[in-house]
Amino acid sequence: MMPNLTTPVIAPQMPFRIDYSTGIVSLGSCFADEIGARLQEGDFHVELNPFGALYNPASIAAAVHRLVDDRPIGRDDLVQNEGYWHSWHHHGSFSRTTAGATLMVCNSRLHRAHVALGEASLLMVTFGTAWVFEREGEIVANCHKVAPQEFTRRRMTVEEIVALWQPLLEELAAYYPGLHVLFTVSPIRHMADGAHGNQLSKSTLLLAVDQLIAQNSKLKTLSYFPAYEIVLDELRDYRFFDEKMTHPTSVAVDIVWERFQRATMVPAVREQAHYNMKQHKREKHIPLHQ
Repeated sequence: MMPNLTTPVIAPQMPFRIDYSTGIVSLGSCFADEIGARLQEGDFHVELNPFGALYNPASIAAAVHRLVDDRPIGRDDLVQNEGYWHSWHHHGSFSRTTAGATLMVCNSRLHRAHVALGEASLLMVTFGTAWVFEREGEIVANCHKVAPQEFTRRRMTVEEIVALWQPLLEELAAYYPGLHVLFTVSPIRHMADGAHGNQLSKSTLLLAVDQLIAQNSKLKTLSYFPAYEIVLDELRDYRFFDEKMTHPTSVAVDIVWERFQRATMVPAVREQAHYNMKQHKREKHIPLHQ
């Protein structure tokens, strides 16, 4: 009898179902991009990271507040560095060579996502790290290579994350009564503080999500998908990580994607998504000889 060489992680069936009428908004770390991209390739209705990849719970909460209010980015939210204008609330992919261009790309995408959130039935939130950078008392989403001495770096506490997100969840429930919020914690390892520092950060995120779901159990509009546990507990072998040993490989992400589908979609929808993704790959394929 062959020994069991893995620790299977059971992804529970979610209390909602995704189909081709489901509007989805996905925010968070670059792992949100991975699953969100697969949803897009499956032709689902997804608004994916309208601020770019965001990593910490404070910046993600600030982004959701802006989406709810449709509150644009202003000139005071920008900084110029190395020939580009950057938004403190956005990933560097939104940076442009003029302030006007940066504001235009940030705010056009923000308004589009505001409309998408109003039509969505699912908000996917992926926390990446509890470590934050503060500048002048405000947590920034990205440092944009500005001089390190301008920032203070610290780790958020469970209580701080819960205090930020509890009123936000109540606001979302009031504004969008049909919206379900699905939390995940990214399995991408942030090793700047070593293995122990990474584990403390991820544990903080997991405890905060658990407390938020417990506090809002009567609403039945919050869930957790165990992407972190699938990669770190079941797929713990380094063959499932890239050469830097921090990011899951495409094989690992595909396994998480398959589990996600089974937890959120009926078989007919999964089959259609698989077909759509194969069609996208065919369209991207460029023949050697034409």
